[in-house]
Amino acid sequence: MTLRVLWPRRDPNKDNSAELEGLGENLEAIFGGGMDNVTEDQWATCDGIVGTQPSPEIMAKIRNCKIFVKTAVGYDDVDVEAWTARNIPVCNCPDYGTREVADHTMALMLAIFRGITYHDQLLHAHPDLNWHMTTIPFAKRLSTLTLGLIGFGRIAVATAVRAKAFEIDVVFYDANKPNGIEHSLGVRRADSMEGLLRQSDVVSIHAPLNKRTNRMFNTQLFYQMKRGSVLLNTARGPIVDLDALYDAMKKDIVLAAGLDVLPEEPMNVENKLIKAWLNQEEWIKHRLVITPHTAFITPESMYDIRRLTARTAARYLRDGVLENCVNRDQLHI
Repeated sequence: MTLRVLWPRRDPNKDNSAELEGLGENLEAIFGGGMDNVTEDQWATCDGIVGTQPSPEIMAKIRNCKIFVKTAVGYDDVDVEAWTARNIPVCNCPDYGTREVADHTMALMLAIFRGITYHDQLLHAHPDLNWHMTTIPFAKRLSTLTLGLIGFGRIAVATAVRAKAFEIDVVFYDANKPNGIEHSLGVRRADSMEGLLRQSDVVSIHAPLNKRTNRMFNTQLFYQMKRGSVLLNTARGPIVDLDALYDAMKKDIVLAAGLDVLPEEPMNVENKLIKAWLNQEEWIKHRLVITPHTAFITPESMYDIRRLTARTAARYLRDGVLENCVNRDQLHI
């Protein structure tokens, strides 16, 4: 009997070569073209699903599914409990976009310390008057900086490697990592979050979003940071309380920030930090760089996530190999 993998949202009329490459032989791909276009039979008989979390109403239609693969690294929007109750593995895709997000983290840092957006805006305003040597407002020799990484997973490690190429001192805090990992990369380890914040000129967040990390960067945590430091977030938006960041920047605890992710996306234009940035209030000019959750995006990474999520489903269904499973310990398989 042929095993079938369902992509509910993929358009069957588009190029699905990445999915087919990842799926390999002896499995059938079904591209639904949208949640509402998937038939009752397709929901009921598919052996695997790749995509985003279905609604509870759709979950009730699923009868034969043996694996669900989320097309992302983060799975905070997946109802893991519902899948686990059905004894179905939930898998994510941690092995795409690592280089892109690490590159983007460094790009945000460079944009701030090298005045990239600052000079671009000056030249747009007055191309002739501003074509001269001007002071970069936050310029620092990168080799004098200490970069603190919150979390030390794949992206943080890739960021550390890039930062070391700029001769930046790198320290991380991650209670889940075994002792000695720091020696393999020539970085330092902080014993506590507070210890990392007190010494870091730049703090870069590389943690998942969960109950513990939601609004982790609040008023209390900002007051532990080294005065005049820079905050970077390419992880998950809700980890940073924007109101607390607003206050920390107003008080010059945080000199500048580079954010690729926000608690609300698209951005909430009524948030006081976002409003000040949009209105180019004098105090925040050149201190906040925002990109629209694009850190992970290149043509290569987009192909990878499509191919690799298909491969994860196929390896389990065809070969019995379970990869990147986030609820393995709760399953009876």
